[in-house]
Amino acid sequence: MRGYALRVAAPAGPVAGLAAAVIVLGAACAGIGAAVAGVGGAVVGALIALALTAAAYAYCDRMALSAVQARPVSEVEHPDLYRLVRELSKAGRLPVPRLYLSPAEQPNSFAVGRGPRTAAVCCTEGLLRILDEAELRGVLGHELAHVSGRDILASSVSAGLATIVTFPAAVARLLPGRGAAGRGAVEAVLMLVFGPIAALVVRLAVTRSREYRADAAAALLAGDPVALASALRKIDFRAAQLPLAPDSRLTSVGHLMIVSGLGGQRVVKLPGVVQG
Repeated sequence: MRGYALRVAAPAGPVAGLAAAVIVLGAACAGIGAAVAGVGGAVVGALIALALTAAAYAYCDRMALSAVQARPVSEVEHPDLYRLVRELSKAGRLPVPRLYLSPAEQPNSFAVGRGPRTAAVCCTEGLLRILDEAELRGVLGHELAHVSGRDILASSVSAGLATIVTFPAAVARLLPGRGAAGRGAVEAVLMLVFGPIAALVVRLAVTRSREYRADAAAALLAGDPVALASALRKIDFRAAQLPLAPDSRLTSVGHLMIVSGLGGQRVVKLPGVVQG
């Protein structure tokens, strides 16, 4: 019954939002191409946008997990984590997702994938360290609610697109012959150029209400809204004390996280993008 209730609440909005984001990205690429080389350039730009979307769709989960240096975690390492996820997946009538662990000290978590059968849930070591079992159950229920609600496709692909769009800024950190300050300055300038485009893609694909829906569904799935509320308070407090290092890849996947990794609030740090 829980799984049925969660699926009934699943909105069609995220898919429409993702479609709008892809259309806007395609129009932007076509417009740039037309400005450079006329009609032929517009066609090339549209094809580039199509290729970027295909790459984001195919590799969105790998991009997000790589951004937080996550690795697959075995049941031998964390049997209790596997037990909780298995119980919640059964209650939600979902396939058991792949589990990953990030070495970050900041407490955080996110779900990524194209659907329930390809979903992965990532927790940080800091999260496992500060939460008790009931609180962790609530957080995992929140992530599985995203999976059941079918909004991970839009959020994951938009994260992949944002990562690709801001890729030049990430490459700036590898430029030879410059000091750390020089590379940082180049990255900052490139983020000023490409960041707003990535922010628009995320803003169109991700709605403000997705986190509220996930919280409500997690309370139903885990059966303990008080524990979830306690977990969120702890995560907010500790994430503010332990912000992740500024990084264009982390910025692009910030909206996936239960708390924004760069600021310790439930707000995406791409300019103008608010997380539920």
